[in-house]
Amino acid sequence: MSDAKIKHLYFHIPFCPKLCPYCSFYVETGGKNKTRAFLDALLREAGFTNLNIDLMFAVPGQTPQQWGATLERTIALQPEHVSSYCLTYEEDTEYFRKLLGGEYRQDVELDATLFETTMDTLTAGGFAQYEISNYARPGRESRHNQAYWRGADYLGFGPSAFSTVGLRRWQNIPDTAEYTRRILAGESAESFREELTPATRRGEIMAFAIRMREGLAAVEMEPWEKELREFRELGFIENRDDRIVLTRRGKMMADSVAEAFV
Repeated sequence: MSDAKIKHLYFHIPFCPKLCPYCSFYVETGGKNKTRAFLDALLREAGFTNLNIDLMFAVPGQTPQQWGATLERTIALQPEHVSSYCLTYEEDTEYFRKLLGGEYRQDVELDATLFETTMDTLTAGGFAQYEISNYARPGRESRHNQAYWRGADYLGFGPSAFSTVGLRRWQNIPDTAEYTRRILAGESAESFREELTPATRRGEIMAFAIRMREGLAAVEMEPWEKELREFRELGFIENRDDRIVLTRRGKMMADSVAEAFV
């Protein structure tokens, strides 16, 4: 595999503590966690040298101690890139159903603590936070991800996939069987299409770009001066040379800041 043109290897690290001994990442099962040995063996066999690990925090039942251990084990694996996301309760999912039923509950203060732990631990471990949820060794930032955040055109393939080219955006049908039938029959798999206005597309790009380490050029943000003044008063943003970037406090409120642009 390493001799092929595949340059990046992505691992899914299961976070469900009750699945089985070999895929429980942060809970000691049977007194011995086998995740690290499994990953080490897989990497050696595949021969990859550029590793990204995706993690998720704010999982129901997760404690700060467990999350801290997860981060330390992640650093010990010496990946080049780490993505760390806060769990979002999406509709039509089992997590969302349990949230509505009271079985799960959201703790905003705990989520903030886990996010701060993530920033501090990964930074201390040699990773630079170049986007709200993404950390990399020097020179190992994801070019693929940055293309999205900077507004590059992209094509999505498969059921439910979105594509955006210029001001055109479309989505494929979500049903796998119907998607397969249409593609094999030479039919379009589109279920949705829209034409974006230049202002809408610009706002989307700004909303993503403000999440990045370099922020946005101050001149680009003049149309939102009222919102920027409020964010400065709240301590969410600051000027760095000729650019506007999120402060540490602003990173905690990145979604609220981004909403001002869309």
